[in-house]
Amino acid sequence: MTEPVPIRGLWCAMLTPLGADGDLDHARLAAHARGLLAQGVDGVVPFGTTGEGPSFSVAERCAGLETLLRAGIAPDRLLAATGATAITDAVALTRHALQSGCPRCLILPPFFWKGLSDEAVFRYYANLIEAVGDARLRVYLYHIPQPSGVAIRPRVVARLSAAYPGIIAGVKDSGGDFEHTAELLRQGARLSILAGHEPHLPRLMRAGGAGTICGIANLFPDLAAALLKPDPEPDDEARIRSFLDIVLRYPFVPAFKAIRAAQTGDPAWLVPRPPLRPLSPAERESLFAALQGAGFGIAAETGRRRAEV
Repeated sequence: MTEPVPIRGLWCAMLTPLGADGDLDHARLAAHARGLLAQGVDGVVPFGTTGEGPSFSVAERCAGLETLLRAGIAPDRLLAATGATAITDAVALTRHALQSGCPRCLILPPFFWKGLSDEAVFRYYANLIEAVGDARLRVYLYHIPQPSGVAIRPRVVARLSAAYPGIIAGVKDSGGDFEHTAELLRQGARLSILAGHEPHLPRLMRAGGAGTICGIANLFPDLAAALLKPDPEPDDEARIRSFLDIVLRYPFVPAFKAIRAAQTGDPAWLVPRPPLRPLSPAERESLFAALQGAGFGIAAETGRRRAEV
């Protein structure tokens, strides 16, 4: 296993396709990853938030990673999302990623128990790293307090980085609070700070950030990539905000899957893993009409026909 370089650029938080039986569709997963890389995405992240990771078992997530590797996705183009509510599951997923040749792991904090102290968050990651017991590990801390309910504060990141130099490699900051991101940049000079909230990308890159791990890259990778340029066009920033303003009127994973189904003409993409539910036909028509009106080129009637169930 070669020494992994820090993640930079445009990484996609992959959607996870399901078959008619509700199980992971391995062929579509591999094809989607290959397609993203062919479109210029620098790497892919299976089973994160956009990929509904917490809704899949340890066995399913291990099998999905193995599928991507067998499909020819190079380990250095993969960041395995290995967070779980049970630390034993997170350890098992992280060990599996390392054994598979993928030392980079994106790891959520424990996300069932709320109101955790900074000490509890630090100890969780410390215990996980020590249980894995492999100096090759590269941890990307995943700050997404909206669904997780658990913040990873910059002082905790700094403490972990000091305690585990080299192993703590970066942070995916999806909190949507740029002051938090700016403090990470100030305290974590050696770390890759990556935005999960796409509108912050231009400010992040100007401040010395590393790039993004984002869901929009599943659908419009060029739009996300444009914000990584030194001087992005104002229209590109406005388009990202417009897209999010529309999509976030709906549950975002079913909305992303509906758009993917319309783009590909493949209705299998519509289905999320329970407890999430697909958008209704009326919701899809409304979504596609709004996107078309904003210039995203997904006609409501065309989208409805293609993504009919």
